[in-house]
Amino acid sequence: MQRTIQTIKRYLVASDFDQTLSFHDSGYVLSELVGIPAMEFERKAAILAVQNLVQQGGELAYLLLHDPDLKGRVRKDLLRQAGKEIRLKRNIRQLGELLAGAIDGYSFDFHVISAAPQEVVESALEGIIAPDHIHGTQLLYDDSGHIAEIIRVTAGYGKVATVDDLQAALQIGADRVIYVGDGSSDVHVMLHVNQREGFTIAVSESRKIAQIAKRTVLSDDALSVLVPILEGIVGWDRQRIRNFFESQGLLIQGWDKVQTEWLTFRSNGQSDQMPEALNDNLPARDGL
Repeated sequence: MQRTIQTIKRYLVASDFDQTLSFHDSGYVLSELVGIPAMEFERKAAILAVQNLVQQGGELAYLLLHDPDLKGRVRKDLLRQAGKEIRLKRNIRQLGELLAGAIDGYSFDFHVISAAPQEVVESALEGIIAPDHIHGTQLLYDDSGHIAEIIRVTAGYGKVATVDDLQAALQIGADRVIYVGDGSSDVHVMLHVNQREGFTIAVSESRKIAQIAKRTVLSDDALSVLVPILEGIVGWDRQRIRNFFESQGLLIQGWDKVQTEWLTFRSNGQSDQMPEALNDNLPARDGL
């Protein structure tokens, strides 16, 4: 008898964490734990973003080490506590399980890449994603557990480097990389993945990211990112995707596709009054 050996196509699925797999921003949660209002943290982060002192998304790491309101007040155990306070999207564990081996002929290695401290993300995803599949900002601590130094920030081009490292470790082609993100800190890595014929998915309608990503999907369920993967990578039609989810005990209750266009208008310096010739051609209206 002749045996048929099925070739498995292997992919890397790299996902952002804050507001991609979660509803909260790690910086807001952490700042409130030390008594700083979320709006004040947002103000500080916005100033850093405008000054371009750090990579986009790396503002939290910088503030933890240099801001007087945070420096010396955040210990390693507080970072882990912050992770427990973060509200996650549904079905992250099931997403990883389905990606790993539920799709015939395909295997997707699921990794999380975040600018948030490693301890925060590990704590939030404890029992859901293995620690060696989580790649957060690396911090060094002193003997008392306070932050002493930043080793590596996985933000901006730091995310690009992490994706490239994972691709090399998995020994896959650049076109087998899928990246999922939601905001400005994901712009560099999405452009990088697109340029190398990979696949990018946005989970927000932010103009900075939705115009770059090849697909955009909005949902409060982490499983939603599997839909564009099944369509765009595996090549399944809608009915087959519905059948697949039903075989896993899940029902797609709503599935709407819309096209979003962003338009901005400004005056061209001419009068707002309608030209006289155009006014003459308008029909008369009662009461005017």
